Amino acid sequence: MSYLKNKIKKNSLVTNIWLFLTIFSVIILAFLWIFQILFLDSYYKSYKKHELDNAAQELIKDYNSNNLNSMDSIAMNNDICIEVFDEENEKYKATYFNQGCIEFGNKNFALKKDFIKSGLEQKSYNLINNQFDNNTLMYALKLDTNTYAFINASLVPIDSTANILQSQLIYVTLVVLILSFIIGYFISKKISKPIMKINNDAKRMASGDYNVKFTASEDIYEINELVDTLNYAKDELSKTEELKRDLMANVSHDLKTPLTMIKAYAEMVRDLTYKDAEKRTSNLNTIINETDRLNLLVNDILDLSALQTNKELEYAEFDLIEMIKQIISRFNILTEKEGYCFIFEPVKEQIMVYADKKRIYQVIYNLINNAINYTGKDKKIFIEIEEMPKIYKISIKDTGKGINKEDIKHIWDKYYHNKKKHKRNEYGTGLGLSIVKSILQNHHFEYGVTSSNKGSTFFFEIKKRVK
Repeated sequence: MSYLKNKIKKNSLVTNIWLFLTIFSVIILAFLWIFQILFLDSYYKSYKKHELDNAAQELIKDYNSNNLNSMDSIAMNNDICIEVFDEENEKYKATYFNQGCIEFGNKNFALKKDFIKSGLEQKSYNLINNQFDNNTLMYALKLDTNTYAFINASLVPIDSTANILQSQLIYVTLVVLILSFIIGYFISKKISKPIMKINNDAKRMASGDYNVKFTASEDIYEINELVDTLNYAKDELSKTEELKRDLMANVSHDLKTPLTMIKAYAEMVRDLTYKDAEKRTSNLNTIINETDRLNLLVNDILDLSALQTNKELEYAEFDLIEMIKQIISRFNILTEKEGYCFIFEPVKEQIMVYADKKRIYQVIYNLINNAINYTGKDKKIFIEIEEMPKIYKISIKDTGKGINKEDIKHIWDKYYHNKKKHKRNEYGTGLGLSIVKSILQNHHFEYGVTSSNKGSTFFFEIKKRVK
């Protein structure tokens, strides 16, 4: 008993399905009791009245077509009695009786006379059949000027029928309740069992076990959908957890390295080179460069966090050509000292677009910076703009060795390029493409990358200015 109590908990799926099915069965049985017992007599009388009405219409139709021979079949088929009376000669033209019908004769002539004098086309009467001591329904019809028809049907007492139905319904009720109780239990167990298993697996996943595999033993569409969704969520959470670990490791490394160098060169200046102006200047420049790199990393982390939490954009019109030229000019030192070549040949002097100017500046800057890190020995970076009906497509191409196909879908993840082995970039922090992805997704702009062994092309689309 205690085991059953433990298995059937209050508000559990098993209890609810079990309870709902039982209540549903009780409601159905209640309707049966109400309609079969309380309203049986009313329904029976209404049904017989409707039956008499149909017979009357059929009788009128046959009389008008001089087909009195069909009245026998009407009387037999509907279990009724039919009298056709000729007022002019005061005699019956035809009488069609079935067992249990009331016989009129002279005793009921006053009733007929009352109808004939009324001038009505038809009228119904409730009578007592003294011969059988039961109620009788009668329809009086005017067939033509002097001919009338009287149709009656006996209402058989249904008290005994109601008693039989009531007795039968007691057994039916007991059987239905027992069956619903048993079937409800097994149905609820069938549905709840896979859900309980999924719930236990979900608890394991919540505790950090991403090796769990969600499965369903029952072939139920909604449960299978839930299993697929949870497996997808588990995979995504697993990736997020892995990326979080990588991010912490990589950020820690990137923070630790410049801090270590800053400390080392600062100590060197303090202890060794403070008297040698040339070496002191070189060491201080290294400290400044590492400080700049550290500042860049912190700014990128803050930018990425801001983009992921605050997606509000400040849309405005601006000149895309002017923006790209400004960004390229920031890399002039690389052109002069290291021989990098930025190839940008716009077909127009001005291209007006509509977006968040500050954020799009970040996108283009990061994509060019990424191309600098991975371009080939020729150190060339190509920037192109392609015009389309409603948008412009901006492409930044390098001449490096390209990206592996299996890596393309992951390159937008933080530090993915350093996943196997951490490597400090010469320029940038490793968060640039993640920032690009967040900005373009917030704009709902299409973006992507194509790659071959001759280089990679990163591209995105931007809306034209509003006219």
